[in-house]
Amino acid sequence: MAIPLLREEVEIPEGVNVELQGDTVVVRGPKGELQKRLTYPGIRLYKVDNRVIIEASFPKKRQRAMIGTYAAHIRNMIKGVTQGFTYKMKVVYSHFPITVKVQGREVIVENFLGEKVPRKTEIFGNCVVKVSGQEITVEGINKEEVGQTVARIEQLTRVRNRDPRVFQDGIYLVERDGVPV
Repeated sequence: MAIPLLREEVEIPEGVNVELQGDTVVVRGPKGELQKRLTYPGIRLYKVDNRVIIEASFPKKRQRAMIGTYAAHIRNMIKGVTQGFTYKMKVVYSHFPITVKVQGREVIVENFLGEKVPRKTEIFGNCVVKVSGQEITVEGINKEEVGQTVARIEQLTRVRNRDPRVFQDGIYLVERDGVPV
């Protein structure tokens, strides 16, 4: 009788080095290095030639889901160290001109809906935020850090206690890795 085995393989491209150090996956490439701890009961990770293999014997529903999740994380890490992630945001206003600037590790939004006190948020992780006119670009090699930084900037300019059909001012994500959102 054959043992039921669920297995997923992730191809490692040339120029990328993947190491498995216990539960930690380390991916090195031309743009840098990423580490992530991947641990779940019953799931094994190992490397054969230029592939990372994720497998589980007699997988249950959660283990099936986690195998796909692990494969996606490793693919995103490989994409990050080879191409990187670039998200573009647009500053939109109709009432008061919004000023956005980066100071150190903070994004500062001034004059949002005419407010006197500037709104501030921290840049998450090792992302680079660039402001040019009404366009904000967030770049980095870690997809989670880039996404979290974009989310923080969007939340910073969320309109509260006003009619959202009238007050559409804010900073919105418009492009993710060259694909319009």
